[in-house]
Amino acid sequence: MKEKIIKKATEMFLKLGFKSVTMDDIACEMCISKKTIYKYFHNKEVLIEEGTDIIHQKIHTIIDEIVAKNYNAIEENFEIRKMFKEMFQSIDNSPVYQLKKHYPEIHSKMIANELEDCNNMFQQNIIKGMEDGLYRQDLDVEVYAKFYYLLIFSIKESTASEKESVKLENYALEYHTRAMATPKGITELEKQLSNLNT
Repeated sequence: MKEKIIKKATEMFLKLGFKSVTMDDIACEMCISKKTIYKYFHNKEVLIEEGTDIIHQKIHTIIDEIVAKNYNAIEENFEIRKMFKEMFQSIDNSPVYQLKKHYPEIHSKMIANELEDCNNMFQQNIIKGMEDGLYRQDLDVEVYAKFYYLLIFSIKESTASEKESVKLENYALEYHTRAMATPKGITELEKQLSNLNT
């Protein structure tokens, strides 16, 4: 029952907003009593925190699956962006923006978790791209990973509309890739951009 509550609550939080969904709404949607929800979660914040942990795990499982397909580094980044777009396409309001605004402590914890994961992922991607000759050899991997991470999260945290956020993140990916790419990398980037627009 606990897993079912988290699943339904998370769907509702993402679709309708973390602030606007109440424990009553979740109970009503699931045709259970509010008492049943409080048996597992002593308040809404605990439920949101567990829900964001599940989203985090789900996203990183899908990212691991994409990385395992052994795309080239640039294509891999575009596949990950595509996954985010598909995952959140039915959502109007940016979940990260809402969390930061209404539940700053949960947001801070989530960002701390994401920081390490994203840094590792971005660094591995840059190293892979350098090995494939798609990215320049003179890059400071740590610095470029950090630049990209800060860019993406600043978009997520300051853009209320999920649709607008996705659009800006695509521009950020192009910007990030152009800053690192060799001529071979630029050719691959142009290919990915043309696929994106078809």
